[in-house]
Amino acid sequence: MPKILVADPIGAEGVELLKTRADVDVKTGMKPPELLAIIAEYDGLVVRSETKVTKEVIETAKLLKVVGRAGIGVDNIDLDAATSAGIAVVNAPTGNTVAAAEHTMALMLALSRNVPAAHQSLKAGEWKRSAFMGVEVRNKTLGICGLGRVGSEVARRAQSFDMRLIGYDPFVSPDYAKSRGIELVSLEELLAQADFITLHTPLTDGTRHMISGEQVALLKPGARLINVARGELVDEQAILDGLESGQLGGVALDVFAQEPPQNTELIGHPKVVVTPHLGASTEEAQREVAIEAADQVLAVLNGEPARNTVNAPFVAPEVHAVLAPYIPVATIVGKLLTHLADGQFLGITISYEGEIAEHDTRSLQAAVLAGLMAPITTGQVNLINAPVLARERGLNITEQHNTSAPEYSSIVSATIETTEGKITLAGTSLRNEPHIVKIDDYWLDIVTTTPYMLFVDNQDQPGSIGAVGMIAGAHNINISFMEVGRSALRGRAMMVIGLDDPVPPEVIEEIQNLGHIFNVRLAHLGSL
Repeated sequence: MPKILVADPIGAEGVELLKTRADVDVKTGMKPPELLAIIAEYDGLVVRSETKVTKEVIETAKLLKVVGRAGIGVDNIDLDAATSAGIAVVNAPTGNTVAAAEHTMALMLALSRNVPAAHQSLKAGEWKRSAFMGVEVRNKTLGICGLGRVGSEVARRAQSFDMRLIGYDPFVSPDYAKSRGIELVSLEELLAQADFITLHTPLTDGTRHMISGEQVALLKPGARLINVARGELVDEQAILDGLESGQLGGVALDVFAQEPPQNTELIGHPKVVVTPHLGASTEEAQREVAIEAADQVLAVLNGEPARNTVNAPFVAPEVHAVLAPYIPVATIVGKLLTHLADGQFLGITISYEGEIAEHDTRSLQAAVLAGLMAPITTGQVNLINAPVLARERGLNITEQHNTSAPEYSSIVSATIETTEGKITLAGTSLRNEPHIVKIDDYWLDIVTTTPYMLFVDNQDQPGSIGAVGMIAGAHNINISFMEVGRSALRGRAMMVIGLDDPVPPEVIEEIQNLGHIFNVRLAHLGSL
């Protein structure tokens, strides 16, 4: 059973799910040296935002295959180090979506109606109605920076308040935004037009301090800012300066550059509403993110593709359902190419035909490369680090998409070019089972159910199959199956033989020396 460390508090439902398929240790509140001292024992690690998964932690964790983040943000995890090590980083992006969107709306309303200040005033025995004059959100313009899950849910709720919606997100299409009632604009246009601005972008080098002094100067005077995403998205001093100048009419913050926050001048400002990182703090969200993270971690440890792998291409659930059966197909295609190709690798062309060609195929590309690189690379090779390893080796990668596939609903094929020539393999999924259906010009149907496969390129003539079978029998080599494809009657043919046992070099040489044999290759598939 794999061993998993839960290093931060998560919902009990998530821990119980992990325990159904793994040995689980819950050790929260550890200092960095304590984590380093034990992490080498574990196959999986689950964290929230408190534990820092540094490069040192990753280099020490020799058994680690997956880091699960019970939440969406992964800025506490060194993604580059994890990717290089072939460690999957998975998160739970949907579990707290509603909680974060609702908290955004709560802060926007609290800000517009001065709820916290009025609350404190009344608690202090005062009755100052005129001091807390607010504004309505109806007919106001809401600028949403980041139109992912949370941003889209905020938009859906803001529509019920009769707000005009504008959005900034360089990674979504105008059609996507339009379908959600959002006008897509530049960041500069958003800042100039919005009465309320809400931030819902991940923290990256490109988004750090996306709201700084320069952006504050572009604001519509008196605009109000809400941040329930990441504290580092805003320059806190610039925000404070904007409040003092009146350029900002108010700010609501759930997150801070340092937590607990150290900027007491900002959080104490009369026009600032603050909460202590409560965006995901609902009973429902904590249960959901714990279960979602646990499910992703267990999927990786079971050798299954996870839906929300952060350091691999994101695949929407509906797309995942289409592509998932073709990941083992792509892996086998890549693995067989390594065994069948001679010479130095120069480049690979990966082609997708049929329904799968309509989707983002980066996960299939990674699977082909993982299969290709695994037999020739020391250390762990998987969907995470295979593209990195291929690039490091200077392999030229080309992709082709064709939505038409006359023979099958979908096909993954790959052509490897070497100093000795080219070879092509194609595969498909039938009944959720990988099938190799083409080798170069030979159509066949191979189910890779044996650990060894013998590929015999031969002249199609009477006695060819029998001669090879007799040699195998003479050496007590059991044949599981045999499949033959040919280009023309009595032309060139490909004989593929499934074997339970390895074939010694002398036996391969004996087959090679038959007069009608052009080439013989043995593939050891191992565990697929």
